[in-house]
Amino acid sequence: MNVLIISDMEGVAGICRWEQVSAGRSGYEEGRRLYTEELNATVRGAFAGGAAEVVVMDCHGAGGDWSFNSLIPESLDARCEFVVQHEWTEYTELLEQGCDVALFVGQHARAGAERGVLSHTVSSTSWRNLRFNGTLVGEVGINAALCGTWGTPVALVTGDDVVCDEATELLGPSLKTLAVKRGLGRFSARHLSPVRARELLEEAAREAVENVATAPIYTPGAPCTIEVELGSTEHAAAFAHRANVTVTDPRTVEATADTWWDAWRAIYL
Repeated sequence: MNVLIISDMEGVAGICRWEQVSAGRSGYEEGRRLYTEELNATVRGAFAGGAAEVVVMDCHGAGGDWSFNSLIPESLDARCEFVVQHEWTEYTELLEQGCDVALFVGQHARAGAERGVLSHTVSSTSWRNLRFNGTLVGEVGINAALCGTWGTPVALVTGDDVVCDEATELLGPSLKTLAVKRGLGRFSARHLSPVRARELLEEAAREAVENVATAPIYTPGAPCTIEVELGSTEHAAAFAHRANVTVTDPRTVEATADTWWDAWRAIYL
């Protein structure tokens, strides 16, 4: 069984400030350590659950050369491999080859979510609401749709309690979730200790991999219309002459295609 771990930083226990997830800021190295150890716990659990191959895909945009490159390679569990992307949703090789299951670690709630720790969707400044065929989604929805394009189920979502509820609402009650902190506001949370969070992550990943048969596969529907409400008219102007994208009002754009993947590639270049 091969397992893809799709990871982000904002949903990790002990993290609730931009300084911990932004390259070059005062708390970034601490954030990287917390992040990498949660990934290691997930890798351990995946192998304990029967994985033969585990690939970690860093999906955190920390800024500059650190974007999609925030984990600490020399500290990773030696049994896994990891992907450093140049752009988000760029790496699809394992999915195309036939991935058995995906685990989402360190996830955060969508833009505007009440109590969501470091909540945003794609960009904390230029994107607001994102919809797939009218359904409001965040980054869990994007990653789930990416996996669903190639029929890969999502067996686990971890982060704060807000994103866990968001993921269950989108993907259904058969999804396994694990909240490693309870959101109190965008920059505050009640956290599990990192050590305890890792113990629970390892067990949750093991159980998720052992129960792949019940994990949901997400498809937004076909054809698919993706709508993005942007932060300002300036942001919308960048889409004005893009093929297959329509500016529907001064700060809203949309793309429609036969598949979610084709619509997404029109929106997110």
